[in-house]
Amino acid sequence: MKLFEHMGKDLFSSFDITVPRGRIVTDPGEAAKVALEIGGPVVVKSQILAGKRGKGGGIRFADSPDQAKEAVSQVLAMVLNGHKVVKVLVEEKIRIDLELYLAITVDGEAKKPLIIASAQGGMEIELVPDEYIVKKHIDISMGVYPFLSREISRRLGLTGQVSKDFNHVLTQLYKLFREKDAELVEINPLVVSDGKLIAADAKVTIDDDALTRQKDLPCVEERTAIEKQAHDLGLAFVELDGNIAVMANGAGMSMGTLDTLSYYGGKPANFLDAGGGTGMEGTAKAIELLLQTDPKVIFINIFGGITRCDDVANALIQVKKARGIPVPVVIRLVGTNEEEGIRILKENGITAYKTMQEAAAKAVEIANNAN
Repeated sequence: MKLFEHMGKDLFSSFDITVPRGRIVTDPGEAAKVALEIGGPVVVKSQILAGKRGKGGGIRFADSPDQAKEAVSQVLAMVLNGHKVVKVLVEEKIRIDLELYLAITVDGEAKKPLIIASAQGGMEIELVPDEYIVKKHIDISMGVYPFLSREISRRLGLTGQVSKDFNHVLTQLYKLFREKDAELVEINPLVVSDGKLIAADAKVTIDDDALTRQKDLPCVEERTAIEKQAHDLGLAFVELDGNIAVMANGAGMSMGTLDTLSYYGGKPANFLDAGGGTGMEGTAKAIELLLQTDPKVIFINIFGGITRCDDVANALIQVKKARGIPVPVVIRLVGTNEEEGIRILKENGITAYKTMQEAAAKAVEIANNAN
């Protein structure tokens, strides 16, 4: 379970990690009051469970209460990465002397917690060259012992009081990680401001299987409206930001489909694993979900084992006749009852492809020409 930034910062504060002064608001009038209380420039930050808020305009700055009110009004009207903004964090704008990156996550291969730190904070860790990243496993029988934190601090180039404060933050962050059954705790950036360390952002993910032990944590719904519908139907669905709607049968097949579309220059609108053995009704509902993503083209990739190709074909035609499909459909259909499925599609003016590569290339071509 992912927590919103303001929830993560509340946790940080409860574990004696300094965060900027601020408060969550849901209307512009509240924002002006918070800015007035802070008494200086503020940052207005949309609260959604997605990254790249700044690039999407979901983080803004204001020098006065009136500017804060206007900024919050604009941000609350936004939809970022498929998420409607319904609440905003208004907090003090802090001076930044240095930006660090600090996170603790689970290394599944090593079966140990892993510390990841860098002196190049403020950017996605995936973009930081390896030579600027410090990675250290934690022996859970010992925890974050002083020698470990001092070594990381030294490799980050920290000295004096900042180094001591970093050791404190790292120790407390690991304490939070263990006590709250976290899968990830991340501060990016961990800001050095006037000689003090402040967690300017917070990303916290709690292990879903441990939520019964974490009764004090708020319950956060991570799914978008379409994802909720898919969950209720028993379908694995993740909304993305592309324009090619995708349905495949099997998680591996679905991931391979997304990768193949990307290889040919396409942008998937979603991940949808229709599963094996999905009958006509389930397939029809899956196709109706795809239409809600407002795609330029629908790409259906079926390798039928348990799933019958004729069921998929009949479901597609059923939706087409019942409600219409306003965009082109590209389908690859191979496997059980393949010939019957191809016949059904052909009778209704739809051509089925034999290979995923050929079908994916065609879907990308259609999507690109539609822009």
